[in-house]
Amino acid sequence: MTTPTWDPAQYLRHADHRARPFTDLLARIPDPPGDRPLIADLGCGPGNVTALLAARWPTARITGYDNSAEMLDKARVEHAGPTPGGGRLDFAHADVRTWTPAQPYGLIVSNATLQWVPGHVERFRAWVAGLAPGGTFAFQVPGNFDSPSHRLMRELAERAGLAHTLRHEDAVRTPEAYLAELADLGCEVDAWETTYVHLLQGEDPVLDWVKGTGLRPLLTALADDPPAREEFLTAYRAALREAYPAGPHGTPFPFRRVFAVARKEG
Repeated sequence: MTTPTWDPAQYLRHADHRARPFTDLLARIPDPPGDRPLIADLGCGPGNVTALLAARWPTARITGYDNSAEMLDKARVEHAGPTPGGGRLDFAHADVRTWTPAQPYGLIVSNATLQWVPGHVERFRAWVAGLAPGGTFAFQVPGNFDSPSHRLMRELAERAGLAHTLRHEDAVRTPEAYLAELADLGCEVDAWETTYVHLLQGEDPVLDWVKGTGLRPLLTALADDPPAREEFLTAYRAALREAYPAGPHGTPFPFRRVFAVARKEG
């Protein structure tokens, strides 16, 4: 898979829809232990959902971690600084593939990031070990890799000799598999899945959506070849229009998400 270059503005074009799974995850996370809990957001992106953590726990010391300079710049400008409850919101560079807690955290959370981390389940042990007693590890990932948006993307990329740039259908696991992995680490686990049906507006809205996320590696790989990029987008646009026809109120876009909340024994 090609390491993508991120575009915060493109990603935030569908910010309301993208944030909804995180708010649903947040509703299931218990309060972290301590008066001033330490919280890590792995793969914070532009920081818009990290700010929701500060609203929920205004005394917390929160750090959003990401490996994209573009995303971190946006997050720092828009969200960094002290919080009204006496806490603080900061952002720092880190690679989720190797990040290990340096001190006990009350909460480690990740929103739509772990699908970019091959073998991410192997990191669970270190993250759970880095929780304070009674702390929580929680995440959500897209579970739509067999949906038309991703299947068509992979098929067209393969025809163009670009299949190696993209993630594959095994990028995430089932809720049952995540539950088993985290329960084996001694956690009390709540795992589930939800399919949202986003009603998108505008011309070619599904293409516009994936340009901010799943299509980023391919767009990055073709950044220096505009004709090839446009040829791919033309074919992909036509395929998406057929797979996701617009209706009288917009374009329905089903999107499955997988969630897990794992609480360490106190």
